[in-house]
This record gives sequence, C-alpha cells and structure tokens, in this order.
Amino acid sequence: MAGAALSLIPGLAACAAVAIAALAVQALELRLFGRGWIDAIVLAILIGAAIRSVWTPPASVRPGIEFSARTLLEIAVALLGASVSAATVMAIGPGLLAGTVVIVALAIAASYGLGRLLRLPRRMAVLIACGNAICGNSAIAAVAPVIDADARDVSAAIAFTAVLGVVVVLLLPLLGVALQMSGVQYGVLAGLTVYAVPQVLAATMPVGAVAAQAGTLIKLVRVLMLGPVCLALAVSVALRRRSQPGAADAGAPAPRVPLRHLLPWFIVGFLLMMAARSTGLVPAAVLPVLGWLTTALTVLAMAALGLSTDARAVARSGVRITAVVILSLLALLGLALGLIGLLALV
Repeated sequence: MAGAALSLIPGLAACAAVAIAALAVQALELRLFGRGWIDAIVLAILIGAAIRSVWTPPASVRPGIEFSARTLLEIAVALLGASVSAATVMAIGPGLLAGTVVIVALAIAASYGLGRLLRLPRRMAVLIACGNAICGNSAIAAVAPVIDADARDVSAAIAFTAVLGVVVVLLLPLLGVALQMSGVQYGVLAGLTVYAVPQVLAATMPVGAVAAQAGTLIKLVRVLMLGPVCLALAVSVALRRRSQPGAADAGAPAPRVPLRHLLPWFIVGFLLMMAARSTGLVPAAVLPVLGWLTTALTVLAMAALGLSTDARAVARSGVRITAVVILSLLALLGLALGLIGLLALV
C-alpha cells in the first residue's frame, strides 16, 4: 500500500508543477488586465499539452498522472455537489425549472446528432454534447470516466469548448443589448448558454445584480443535471456491453452489470454533497474551502490530462470538433431564446 502511494509522487509532482504554472499565468492575467481571460483549468491543459508535445513522461511518472486524471477528477466532481442546494433550485419556479431541464435534454440530443453527422467518434460526440448542454469543462470531465473516454478526447473537447466559452462571455452581453433584453431575460439567457459558473458571473455582472442572480440560478440547475445525465449514460454503456455479441453464451442469462457501472461513486458523492448542503450539514463557512478544493483538484486533473495528450494529435482532429462545438452552441442559443419567448419572461 505504501509502495503504491509512493509510486504516485513523481506524477503528482509533475501535475502540481503544471497546475502552479497555470495558476501563476491566471494571476498574471488578473494583474495585467483586471480579469482572467483564460481560466486556470484551460491553461493547465494547454501548458500540460505543450510540455507533452516535447517530452514523453517516463514510466515512473505515469501512475501519478493517471491517478490525477481520473481519481482526483472524480473527487472534484463529487465535491461540486456542495455548490448546489435544493432550495436554490426550487427558487427559480416550476416553469423555468422544467424548461431548463428540457433545454438541457434537447441540447444534448442536438449536439450529439451534429457530432455524429460530422463523423465524430461516439465518445467525442457525447463529451461535446454534455459539455455544451450542462457545464462545459466540468461536465466533460465528469462524463469522461463514465463512457471510458481517453485523455486525448477529453483534452480536445475541453480545449475547444473552453476557447469558445471565453468568446461567448465576451459577445453575449452585446447580444443582450441588441435584443433589448431585461435583466431577468438576459440572466436566463446567460445561465442557459454560458458554460461555467464563473463565466456566468463574468457575463452577467456588467449587466446588473438581477441578471447575475437569474443567471446563477439557471446555471446551477444545469449543473444539477450532471448527475442524472451521468447515470443515464452509465446505464446506456452497461446495456450496450451486455448486448454485444459474445457477451453471454447462447441461451444463458446476460452477465450482471456491477453497480459501479450503473451508478459511479462520484455521482453518488455529488448527490450526497448536494443533500448535505440542502439540509444544512455543510456549514456556510466551509463552502468557500470546498470551492477552493474543488478548483484545485480540477486544475491538477486538467494538468494530468494535458500531460497525457500529444497536442499534435489533438490539432489533427480540430476542424470537425470546432465545427460541432460552434453549431452546438448556436443550437443551444436558439433553444434558450425560444424558452424565454415561450415563458414570456420580462
């Protein structure tokens, strides 16, 4: 046991070095420009991938990198549940709550369909669809272990989605002004289309407090969809494995699917953390610490993904991925505007 733990140290140290570099660059952005244009999560992937393109990690480093890319990431997803409470979700009203759930489902279906239409591999199409419809990097990272996506697919999906996410934050306020949207309308639009919670705040705060509050609430509902979507994907993967030829002898019952395939532990953790937050078991003073820990673990995991991926291989598959991400975002934007009009929000 001690030997296994010691074997992780070189890889963890490599990931930590990349993560620290990413956080340093983000701090430099804040100092020079007053805001972070590229999040540390994205920077960790880019820096790690740049290093990987000129350096192949030796065998002694790989266990720690693999541990960071999977286990630390799963822990971060579980802790993310503490950012969502049942009371917060119900405060947005049943109509908008139901509409948000429907939008997420439709957006996943539309994005996946576009991905397959443009001949993306199934796993890549699923990653982009979930990242686009739910919460960008976090959703991609959470879905990846459920569908057994490899590091290259995860890094590519996150990299392209993250770049477009920054563009959305910059351009969405202009669209709100052009459409003469109210604070509530614009907040709902931002909550339904912007990928990450911090990006929602960046996109809505300049418009006003009402927009920021509405956007954050809607965004939290989208984050909450992460659990059911991961569970549905886990069931789908398990059923697909059982239906494959040779999975069971002729006339014999199909093998039982382990519970961990149907309900990944980190999704259970996400729901338990949400329940603890909702029942007051998580003190308010602890929430900032959990938020910091979630971010730190995610940056470490993204550094590991970057170190696991040859950037040149990602670049070779970039055109179709970019097209799918852009078209998926446009579809999500259209669905969001349709919901705002349908509910006659003012």
